[in-house]
This record gives sequence, structure tokens and C-alpha cells, in this order.
Amino acid sequence: MIDREHGLPLAKQAKALGLSRGSVYYLPRPVSARDLAIMRRLDELHLELPFAGSRMLRGLLAAEGIKTGRRHVRTLMRRMGIEALYRRPRTTKPGPGDKIYPYLLRGLSITRPNQVWAMDITYIPMAKGFVYLAVVLDWFSRCVLSWRVSITMEAAFCVEALEEALAKHGKPEIVNTDRGSQFTGSAFTGVLAKHEIAISMDGKGAWRDNVFVERLWRTVKYEEVYLHAYESVPDARALIGRYLDLYNRRRPHTSLDGMTPDQAYYGAHSLPPVRLAA
Repeated sequence: MIDREHGLPLAKQAKALGLSRGSVYYLPRPVSARDLAIMRRLDELHLELPFAGSRMLRGLLAAEGIKTGRRHVRTLMRRMGIEALYRRPRTTKPGPGDKIYPYLLRGLSITRPNQVWAMDITYIPMAKGFVYLAVVLDWFSRCVLSWRVSITMEAAFCVEALEEALAKHGKPEIVNTDRGSQFTGSAFTGVLAKHEIAISMDGKGAWRDNVFVERLWRTVKYEEVYLHAYESVPDARALIGRYLDLYNRRRPHTSLDGMTPDQAYYGAHSLPPVRLAA
């Protein structure tokens, strides 16, 4: 794939292969083995108890014999991109130049593919480091339309995933995300505006607003990520990509009347609509 001795610059090789440049220039993160082990356990606890904040997580770790301070837990949570998920007053403000868009899905009946897409990022542990996975998910069919792996949470790899989904599948009516800076910045929202796609953003900390993506993360981690200790970024990318392909083509969903996401996305007009809470 990438040839570091080739005359073509690495950046152009990465672009031709559809890879994030950050992954090409990967260097091991300066994180201790102990912190990596704690982060792995925090990731598992967060999936199990998404409402748990740093205080509760510190207590849960202590009960397992893992002694660490609350501030350190909070620092690791920030590095992983996770926070306690529950409804809170809207007290935060967007960054300079960023706009927060309203949540458009409440009470909406989702009846067809490409009506609503969702996008999110999650932390992926490796044997000696970690990466982040971003996906574009069709809300009606649960089909993963595109994905990217990156060593950073910068907006570029999210924009790449979005542009790939648009190129392959056309455009949706609405794209829903959380309020992370990757999604509120002009690099991301500008692509949506250019294609005249309505922008929807979750209420702060409200995991139910993007529940199907949260379910996808649980599935991916328990059926793939936690079963492997990825040795490198290419290793993580290859195995996660293989799993997501199988997920789309071969994993049936009870909520889809036993169909796979691919079957639901490419020709399941008989499915009942997805109804979101008012």
C-alpha cells in the first residue's frame, strides 16, 4: 500500500488510497502501559454505564483494585473523547466561529434509507496505543455507509468519511451528529451546506439522541475490538474494515425483521418506520 521510498509524496499516496494522512505518519502515543490498561477498562465501563462520570468511574476502578485519582480519570476520559451521557442544561457555548444547530429528529418518523444519516467517533484500544473510529450510519437501515480510522480526533478524517459516503450513496435529507468540535466546525458543516443537507445536533450529553450509533459501538467493540489486540494502525484498520463489511452484509437485526443492514438499505421498503420519541 504505502511505499515510503516511492517518488510520490506520502500525502498524495494517502489521498489516492483514501487514507487519513495522520494514519500514515503514525507514531506510538506516549501513554504508559498502566494508563492504556485503565483506558481500556474505562471504555468497557462507559459502554456498560454511559451515565457514569469521573467520580463514579474512579470508584468502580477502585473496587477492582485499580487505584487512581479522579482528576487522572477525567484526563483519560478527555483523551478518549468520552463523557457522562445524560441530559443537562444548555450551558456550553460553541467555539469561535462554530454554530450549534437544533436537534431535528424528535418525533420524526424515519421511513426510508437516506432520510437521516448519523455520524460519530469512538475510542479504539490497541495493544500499545489507541486510535479513533468514525462512521457514517444510515439511521433507517443501520447500514455503515463509510468509515475512517485516525490517530487524532481532528475534523479531517470525519470530513473524509462524510465525503466518501456522499460520493457512494448520494445525499441524505438530514445528518445528525453530537456537538463535538469535529462536527461543529466549518470544515464539516460546510460540506453539508454545500450539498443542501439539513444539519441536526444532539442535545448536550443526550445519548438517546444518537442511540443507533451508540448501539453500533457496543456491537463493534464486543464482537470485534475487545477480541483483538491490534498491533498497528494498519492492523486495526484492516480488521475493523473486515468486521464492518460482515456487519453490513451478514449480521441480521431483529429490529429489521431479521434482515441485514445491506438488505434493509438496498431494498427493504416493507419495514415499519423508525419512530423517535417526541
